[in-house]
Amino acid sequence: MPVYSLSVTAGNTEVTSFGKGKATVRIPYTLEANEDSNAVVIYYIDGNGAAQVARGAYNSSTKTVDFVSSHFSQYAIGYNKVNFSDVAPDAWYHAAVTFNASRGVVSGTSDVTFRPNAAITRGQFIVMLLRAYGIEPDAGAENNFADAGNTYYTNYLAKAKEMGITTGIGDNLFAPEGNITRQDMLTMLYRALDKLEELPEAAKSTNLSDFSDVNLVGDYSRDAITALVQAGVVSGNQGKIEPQGQSTRAQMAQLLYNLLSL
Repeated sequence: MPVYSLSVTAGNTEVTSFGKGKATVRIPYTLEANEDSNAVVIYYIDGNGAAQVARGAYNSSTKTVDFVSSHFSQYAIGYNKVNFSDVAPDAWYHAAVTFNASRGVVSGTSDVTFRPNAAITRGQFIVMLLRAYGIEPDAGAENNFADAGNTYYTNYLAKAKEMGITTGIGDNLFAPEGNITRQDMLTMLYRALDKLEELPEAAKSTNLSDFSDVNLVGDYSRDAITALVQAGVVSGNQGKIEPQGQSTRAQMAQLLYNLLSL
């Protein structure tokens, strides 16, 4: 895959990092026959020469791969289509699963299956959320949840706790193997976006009071869900927000797709 070296100078000094600032970059890209635009991935080459996934997406209107970066280095465009036997091409979640799987944000439950309708656990959610935004897990944390265990989500839970994305369910517990409710999922997503200073702006006139089950929304999640509804990230289902309902793996993939593919 072709490699692009991006740089900017201030006087005679090359600027490689923008601090809290970010630059928007567009690289022309022509889809080849039968390529799925959601499997086109932008990578940056790290200091060890390894390709790391950068947050970006193919823009069909400009025929470019667009991404936002806080630093300049070498970048490359690759294609990484991941197929699952239980994710049909005409499924409503096909684009979302393809987009996230190609970037390593989500993985299958086997080499060939995704189980889109399976409930997502609290531990799975934290891993997907942090991977989606390039937040590295904390391998050396000394202050983790008591039930964090020693598994794939352990260091991700430590990082989420350290960042204030979650405070758990009480008594220093997180219940990682339990299924996550929609309101807990949206609350943690909101906190993560707030910490990253990436909360989307309100784009719709829809309000939380427009949903018939608004009385079921917990006080702790009301501000978070309101903001995500008004930003158009969450649309509800048949006039309901279903805050206490369980979320599926497909729904989580779609939620991240709505945010990351913009």
